[in-house]
Amino acid sequence: MQVRSAAVGVDVEGATLIAGVMEGLQPVTGSAEIVETIDDSILEAAGFEGKSGQVLTLPHSEAKAVLLVGLGEEASFGSIRKAAGNAIRAVKTERAVNLLALVGLEGATRAVVEGSLLGGYQFRTYKTDDNGLEAELVDIVGADDDELATAVLGCESTILARDWVNTPAKDKSPETLAELIEAAAEDTDIITETWDRSRIEEEKLGALLGVAAGSDRDPRVVILRYRPDGAGKHLALVGKGIVFDTGGLSLKTANNMEEMKDDMSGAAVVVAAAIAVARLGLPVNVTVIAPLTDNAVGGDATRPGDVLRPVDGPTIEVLNTDAEGRLILADGLGLARRFDPDLTIDVATLTGAAAVALGKQVAAVFASDSDVSATILEAASRAGEEFWELPLFDGYRKSIDSNVADIKNISGNRYGGAIVAALFLKEFAGDGPWAHLDIAGPARSHETSGEFVKGASGVGVRTLIEVARSWAETD
Repeated sequence: MQVRSAAVGVDVEGATLIAGVMEGLQPVTGSAEIVETIDDSILEAAGFEGKSGQVLTLPHSEAKAVLLVGLGEEASFGSIRKAAGNAIRAVKTERAVNLLALVGLEGATRAVVEGSLLGGYQFRTYKTDDNGLEAELVDIVGADDDELATAVLGCESTILARDWVNTPAKDKSPETLAELIEAAAEDTDIITETWDRSRIEEEKLGALLGVAAGSDRDPRVVILRYRPDGAGKHLALVGKGIVFDTGGLSLKTANNMEEMKDDMSGAAVVVAAAIAVARLGLPVNVTVIAPLTDNAVGGDATRPGDVLRPVDGPTIEVLNTDAEGRLILADGLGLARRFDPDLTIDVATLTGAAAVALGKQVAAVFASDSDVSATILEAASRAGEEFWELPLFDGYRKSIDSNVADIKNISGNRYGGAIVAALFLKEFAGDGPWAHLDIAGPARSHETSGEFVKGASGVGVRTLIEVARSWAETD
């Protein structure tokens, strides 16, 4: 789908005209002229009240149809984005003309772009028919051109992450995924480097090798370096890249195991964000570390009770092979420390405990200090993504002391799992500023609504872009 800026009075012949209505049938600025021509009795008969999530398609004298979309109680960035997403899926013409950017609200253009592109997203690689979304072009009336172009880049990177996560594990081995990442970064100023098994062994990434031991598909580590002219600060991004997670010998149950192709969401998010930063030309140094592997069951698989030696940091006693994400992140964080960044952020679908605590729509933030957490939360707010800070409570640290190694990978009790996992990662993050984003809850959308479509969400990409943008603006 393509979005573009359009002037007031653009030709609407043959298109679907999208107009916004708040609760109480109050049209928003820019839509009033259209909505006021429609008899309220028609809307009442159709049960349309302007509530969030409602859409109604009616005939129109000039356009092929007018599509009314509910904004709920107020016109805000969030309600406009959601409405644009709901509207685009209801369009049955090849072109739509969207009036929602005319509300006079800061960020309205970005909201319409994100709603249209992300809400209109479809993963159709494996579909044998061609009955996809009919709208191929959206004219956004009154759009800000610069804001539109920036929003498109953010959406394209989010969609890139969605595509990678939605791809079945069979077709994204660590080797294949590394090749896809290299190809995606080709048209940017990013330098890519991929380590194969022999290089990983040479570098002594023992935690990654331990997780990979049960798979017949060799692991990879992908390193991206973006070094623009005039850059000041240096951001390191580390992403969990478990391309499929069986749980290893601590085998998962069969229920919903197909969703474990999502377990490389962290790697997809950090890579896609770095590509967006490069394409935007932001003057921030970025280093990405993406360790990629299966967590499989095999004759040489790591056994509970085994001890792994990561590239840097404490030795690890593995008590549960299904707590493998933190193991490969231990090596990823160890590598990131070599680059001496000003801030390290790791992103992972790490714990079910984070989803239990915050639900399926909110990601967890753990940070080394209040300044780092403020940076992340402010960036998430600008991106319109939901994050919430959880505490790095040091009182739980002793629960991962090991009798046979320096540290163990689980505490052995059912409580505070997300905090314990973050405390484990803290051991490998070093003394510098660091944040851990646990996106286990919102990494997958379980329903289609607004800008979200069932499947991978790409949550985290736009937040990381905003972190880089804030640094670029204040450096």
